[in-house]
Amino acid sequence: MTVATTVTLDDKYVQDQGRLYLTGIQALVKLPMLQHLRDQAAGLDTGGFISGYRGSPLGGLDKELWRAGPHLERHAIRFQPGLNEDLAATAVWGTQQIGLFRGPTHDGVFALWYGKGPGLDRSVDVFKHANSAGTAPHGGVLVLAGDDHGAKSSTLAHQSEQVFMAAQMPVLNPAGVQEVLDFGLFGWALSRFSGLWVGMKAISETVESSASVNVDPGIRSSSRLRISKCRRAGSTSAGRTSSWNRNCG
Repeated sequence: MTVATTVTLDDKYVQDQGRLYLTGIQALVKLPMLQHLRDQAAGLDTGGFISGYRGSPLGGLDKELWRAGPHLERHAIRFQPGLNEDLAATAVWGTQQIGLFRGPTHDGVFALWYGKGPGLDRSVDVFKHANSAGTAPHGGVLVLAGDDHGAKSSTLAHQSEQVFMAAQMPVLNPAGVQEVLDFGLFGWALSRFSGLWVGMKAISETVESSASVNVDPGIRSSSRLRISKCRRAGSTSAGRTSSWNRNCG
C-alpha cells in the first residue's frame, strides 16, 4: 500500500480516485468534477454550470464553491449564483438548449441547480416547463433541493418529493456522503438518457455530516456504450428524445 508523503487541504478536489474524507457539502462540490472526468473518459468535451440560491441545509454550498473556484475552472465548470431561485433555474434551462445554436464550444453542458425546499416551491413552474423541454444528449440537469423535515431553520417543515412528482421529475434521496457522489453521477446519466430533469434531496443529516468515501468517476459506468445504444431515436431542438430505439437490448 502506497502512503502519500504530503497531504494538503486541496487533496479533496485534486485527487480523482481513492479514499477521501469529505463533508456532504464538499461532496456536492466534488460531484461535478467527477462528472467532467467521466465525460473525458468517454471522449466528450463537456462543460459544467452551477447556479442556485442559498438556504439551509445548503447555506454553505456557495461559499465552498467559491473556495474551490480554481479547481472548478480546471474542469470547465462555471459557478454563477442566482439573484433568486427562479432566475437560477432559467439559467440552468438555457444550458440544455445547446442544440439551438451554431458552433457550440462544448459537446454539452451538465448543470446543477440548488436551493432550499421553499425555493423549489416558488420555482416549480420553471421546472415543469424545462422538464417538458428536455435535456441535451450530453448535458443533463440535477436539481438539488435542501429539505428541512423538522423545521429546524424554517418557518414550515417541508419536503420536496411532492413538488418533483408534480413536475414529473425522478427523485433521488442519498442516505450518506458516499451516495451523494454515486447518486449524483447516476442522476446526470439518467437525465441524459431519459431527457428529464432529475431531483435530488439534501437533508441536514447528510450534507452536514462527513465520511471517508470512495472517489471513482467511472463507478459502475460503461461510459457511453449502453446509454448511447439505447438512446431513443429522434430528438427535439433541445435534444430530448422522442421515440424508443428498438435496437436497445
